[in-house]
Amino acid sequence: MSMKKRMPRRDFLKWSAATMAAGMATPVSVGEAVEVSESQLPMPSWQKLPRWRGFNLLEKFIRQDRGRNPAFREEDFQWMADWGFNFVRLPMDYRTWIVDGDWRKLDESVLKEIDRAVDFGIRHNIHVCLNFHRAPGYTVARPQEAKLVWDDAEALDVCTMHWRHFAKRYAGISNRHVSFNLFNEPALVPMEDFLRVHRTLCEAIRAEDAGRLMICDGMAWGTKPTMELLDLQVAQATRGYMPMEISHYRASWVGEYLQNMKIPPTWPLYHTNGMLFSPQKSGILPTQKHPLRIALAPDCGKVRFQWRVGQVSHLANFYVEALNAHGEVVRTLFHKEFRPGKGEGEWTQEIYKPQWKVYQNYYGRDYSVEVPAGTAAIQLRMAEGDWMSLEQIVMQSEKAAHESLLALSNSWSSPVAELSYTVNAAGEGELAGGMKIDRQWHQENYIVPWKAWENAGGGVMVGEFGAYNKTPHHVVLSWMEDLLRNWKEAGWGWALWNLRGSIGILDSGREDVAYEDFHGHQLDRKMLDLLLKY
Repeated sequence: MSMKKRMPRRDFLKWSAATMAAGMATPVSVGEAVEVSESQLPMPSWQKLPRWRGFNLLEKFIRQDRGRNPAFREEDFQWMADWGFNFVRLPMDYRTWIVDGDWRKLDESVLKEIDRAVDFGIRHNIHVCLNFHRAPGYTVARPQEAKLVWDDAEALDVCTMHWRHFAKRYAGISNRHVSFNLFNEPALVPMEDFLRVHRTLCEAIRAEDAGRLMICDGMAWGTKPTMELLDLQVAQATRGYMPMEISHYRASWVGEYLQNMKIPPTWPLYHTNGMLFSPQKSGILPTQKHPLRIALAPDCGKVRFQWRVGQVSHLANFYVEALNAHGEVVRTLFHKEFRPGKGEGEWTQEIYKPQWKVYQNYYGRDYSVEVPAGTAAIQLRMAEGDWMSLEQIVMQSEKAAHESLLALSNSWSSPVAELSYTVNAAGEGELAGGMKIDRQWHQENYIVPWKAWENAGGGVMVGEFGAYNKTPHHVVLSWMEDLLRNWKEAGWGWALWNLRGSIGILDSGREDVAYEDFHGHQLDRKMLDLLLKY
C-alpha cells in the first residue's frame, strides 16, 4: 500500500537533495506542495523503458479558439492511480502557453498549470511524459506551421528555446516522474534534417538537465523505428492504430475513404488493399510499393477487366500490363498519366491540400481493357508520382456467365494484395485474394521491426493507441486485446488516446455500450477491465 504525506515545497527540496545524495532518484517538485509517496515508480532509461500503462490527457492538446484551455484535473490522476495505472502523456500545443501569438513570449500562468500536472503525477505515482504535439515549427495537425523547424532557422531557434525552458524548469526531477517526447509523429522528413533538428534539441535539453530522458516518435507517423537516432541516446515511441479501418472508421479528421466507409470493419479483417504508391514514395514500407497483380487461370480465355479509380495525389503515371508465366511484361494494355489539378477535369471532386501544396482529386471513374487469352497475369502499377487509390475491380471471362466484382480498401499500412481469377466448370468466375489482418499480422508488421531497435539498444513504448467511437464496440475490444497481448509479450508500455472522449473509457459517446455511472461520467467498464487485464 502506498503511504502518502504532505510536505511544503522548501522541506521537500531539502528531503529530495538528501535522498538524491544517498543515491535515491527522487523528484523535485515544481508546485507549492506535494504529497510524497514512499513507493517509487520504476526507473526508466533510454535503453529500457518500463512497461508503463496509462492514458493521454488532452487539456492542452489544441489551443482553444475562444478563451483559455482548461487546466489538467487532479481527479484524472487520482482515478488512474486508484485503478492501477502509472503513466500519462500530455500532448500539448505550444500556442496555449505563448502570449498574444508571440512565440518568443511564454505565459507563466499557463506553464504553472503544466507544473501542477507534474505535481499530480508525483503525488499519485504516475509518470508524466510531456509532448509537443504542436511545436514551434512543426505539427502533424491542421493548420500547418508557417515556418517549418526542418528547414527554417528561426523556427528551430524558437523550438529550441521552448524545450530549453522546459528542461530548465524541470531540471532535477527524477526520470521516474518526468520525460520529454520531442515531436508527435514526424513523417516524410528528409533524414538529414530530421537528425539535425533532433540533435539540436537533445543538446539544448541536456545543457540544462544532463540526464533527462527523451522519447522520440518513430518516422512515418510513429510506425517505423528510426535506427539513426541511436547515437542520440533516446528511446522511441510507436503507435497502435493499425489497421486504420478499425481505429479511424468514419473519423472526421482522416481521408475520404475512412470517413465514408459504408460497411463496419471486423476483426480479424480480411484486407484487399487497392492503394498504389510510386517507387519514389517516402515513408512507405517496400511491401506497399508492389504492383497489384491478378493471376489468371489458363482456361479463362479473353477477359474484360475494369477498375475504378478513386483518389489521385499529385501525379500517377499508371500502367496496366500483361505478364507471362515467368512474371515478365509482354504487353502494355493501358497507360495513362493522371494529373489532378484545379477546375474541371476527369475528376468528380477537386481536393486541394494546402499543407502539401498538392491536388488530391477524387475521380470515381471506371476504366477498362480487354485482356488477351493466354495471359498468365495482369499487373497494375505506378511508374512515378505520389499515390492513387483503386476502389473496385471487375473481371468477366468470355467463358463466364456473369462478371466478378471485388471491392478494394485503401490502407496506408498494408501491402498490395495478390489476387487470382478463375472460372469453374459451371461458368462461374471468382476473384479471390487479399490478406488476413489479425494478431499475427500486427506482430509481424508492428512488433518485429521495432525489435531491431530494441536489439540495437533502444527502449520502446506505444505512445498512442485506440479506436474511434464509430467502430463497433465488440470489434474494438477484440482488436485491442490482440494488440495488448502483443505489447505485453514484447514488454512494452502503452497509453490510450484518450481518458475522456471519443477513444477513451470515459464519456466516449459510443452508441453500443452499456455505460456505468462513475462520478457523473459514463464509464466503459468492459474497456477498462480489458486494459487492466494487460
